Amino acid sequence: MTTRPSTPPAKTKVTTRPVRADDAPDSVPLPARNPLDLKVHAALARATASVSPMSLLLATIDWAGHLAGAPGKRQELVALALENARRLSNYARDLAFAPPDCPPAECVEAPAQDRRFQGEAWHRWPFNLMHQSFLLTQQWWDAATRGVPGVSRHHEQVVAFTARQLLDVFSPGNYLPTNPVVLEHTIRSGGRNLLRGMVHAVEDAERSITGQPPAGTENFVVGRDVAATPGKVVLRNRVMELIQYAPSTPTVRPEPVLIVPAWIMKYYILDLSPHNSLIRYLVDQGHTVFCISWKNPGEAERDLGMDDYVHQGFLEALAAVNTIVPGERVHATGYCLGGTLLAIAAAAMERDGDERLASLTMFTAQTDFTEPGELALFIDESEVSLLEAQMAETGYLTAGQMAGAFQILRSNDLLWSRMVGEYLMGERAPMIDLMAWNADATRMPARMHGEYLRRLFLNDDLSEGRYRVAGRPVSLGDLDAPVFCVATLTDHVAPWHSVYKLHYLTPTEITFVLTSGGHNAGIVSEPGRPRRHFQILTRPAGDNYVPPDDWLERAPREDGSWWPAWVAWLQARSGAPVAPPAIGAEDYPPLGDAPGDYVMEK
Repeated sequence: MTTRPSTPPAKTKVTTRPVRADDAPDSVPLPARNPLDLKVHAALARATASVSPMSLLLATIDWAGHLAGAPGKRQELVALALENARRLSNYARDLAFAPPDCPPAECVEAPAQDRRFQGEAWHRWPFNLMHQSFLLTQQWWDAATRGVPGVSRHHEQVVAFTARQLLDVFSPGNYLPTNPVVLEHTIRSGGRNLLRGMVHAVEDAERSITGQPPAGTENFVVGRDVAATPGKVVLRNRVMELIQYAPSTPTVRPEPVLIVPAWIMKYYILDLSPHNSLIRYLVDQGHTVFCISWKNPGEAERDLGMDDYVHQGFLEALAAVNTIVPGERVHATGYCLGGTLLAIAAAAMERDGDERLASLTMFTAQTDFTEPGELALFIDESEVSLLEAQMAETGYLTAGQMAGAFQILRSNDLLWSRMVGEYLMGERAPMIDLMAWNADATRMPARMHGEYLRRLFLNDDLSEGRYRVAGRPVSLGDLDAPVFCVATLTDHVAPWHSVYKLHYLTPTEITFVLTSGGHNAGIVSEPGRPRRHFQILTRPAGDNYVPPDDWLERAPREDGSWWPAWVAWLQARSGAPVAPPAIGAEDYPPLGDAPGDYVMEK
């Protein structure tokens, strides 16, 4: 049964604590590097699309060397190869003699998440034999790259991932002569699909060369079609703009909501079209909402670090919210990297005795980085060293580098299926608001990104109590405010098991939600959207730890969107409705209409 408190806690008088000069972040420079080494590594990064060849070489040597010293494993692989050859030859024999209306059972099934060979045409000769051969080869390589005794876990993951990517290049679904669905479509259309595909390919190449966004994004204009919830910018500094949204109800809950998005993305992922805007939904439910819009950094912002984002970002925004809505604690909400930043800032506030937060909400945010999912494939000392050298030249990590990494992680969905659909089938996937937002990418400052990769991913300083804010370490064990934590089932960026680790890092009350969907689509999950479901369960403060798989069995499943459950959770921790506050204050006058200037920067 879902556990939700039915009455709000007693309210505490809040005194606004301004950001002081002595709170300024300590300088945490990137590791000192020889200038010549930086130039060589930067050139290498440009030549290899920021993929470290040494990292791949070391992983391959580790795997191949240990495989050479494992005769039992090699024997197993030889036996598997012979068995797969026997199964495929028997299947080919059965196909030759089976009646057309009664084909034999296939010898291997595609993984559940692999939708490439689902069409009926793939189960007719000779395409059934092609895709069965491919799946058996894929199965063998998966066995060959995993379970080799002595190989480090990271190297095993790198080799298995690389093998899978190389195999996908040769998938029969990627080519006209071996894809029956494309062949049938080509025959029916007289080849017009290939002509349309050629036009699409040329158009995409032109857009890529000239730096234009993908086709169709022009239908989603920021401030008109997306990011259109009415509001005002009430604060602007070197790092961010703060937007205060206009109320849409006669009364509001007294505690405001402050949203901290990730600076790896434009904030309006949470304010897409009016029908699926989480910010508009919160406003319509009677909440006073503030949201940070991060500046898209360039070379001038190269020296901004993580502490700058804590102090000039979150803490300055919080001081503004406290001034505009005085005497009220704040419901702070962080998304992805913004959630990690929020956890860091909240721990620092607890360390310093600052009690301005009423609650914490974290969407797909990791606080323990020991198992960060497939993204860790691109993060080791060699990769980080290469990225740092490249960022030392430009001053930032480009949007294209980040987009390329995510595209490789989901190559079947984001690369090959798109090429087949648009270039072979000649069918443009309709542009939607989420895809248009995804194409509106951002950069990251060199210093901040280097600190983020080293201090969080490589060293895992936050979960182990070594992470420093303003020169002093913070501990997530100090968190006292109740937490609403959302993870998504098919997240490639922040796997839900990793997000769940917050349970053993802090004893505070945690309401954990596991929702269907991925890193973005699971969060943008408005009420009324079909085929949505979630599980929710509250662990009381100080209660025993429940392992994630046990939680999965205990947590009740609910159909629909998790948004109403979150609003109910917020309202249970809020006071009775009052008149809405004014937009801005004397020290924070409105500077312009939402969505502001920073979100427009390219």
